[in-house]
Amino acid sequence: MAKIMVVDDEPEMVFLIKKILEEGGHEVETAYSGQEALEKLESGLRPDLILLDVMMPGLNGWEVSRKIKEREETKDIIVAMLTIKSEDEDKVTSLDEGLADWHISKPFRNEDLLRTVNWLLERPIKRES
Repeated sequence: MAKIMVVDDEPEMVFLIKKILEEGGHEVETAYSGQEALEKLESGLRPDLILLDVMMPGLNGWEVSRKIKEREETKDIIVAMLTIKSEDEDKVTSLDEGLADWHISKPFRNEDLLRTVNWLLERPIKRES
């Protein structure tokens, strides 16, 4: 069982993803803004993976992901952007500007989301420094 943080400003989406992941055997922490996610990480929360929405008020997901990846104590947490922004340029932004490890497009099928999350947790992520 892995600890996963779901960050999205839409409560219905957080509820749905949390349900999928918990049914898949994972422990889920939630945050409803990028700022809340960063505060939880500041207070010591260390999830194995963060599913992070891009389009949120305040800090967008790419900004939050970059902050996570630039901090020594959180840089090894796997970050997957979870967004309706699914054009190739959005995927490149997630990986290059946001420093995220993966990009998952909404809408998704429940089993595909769980399969992708499990795959991300099983594979080693090695980012060039």
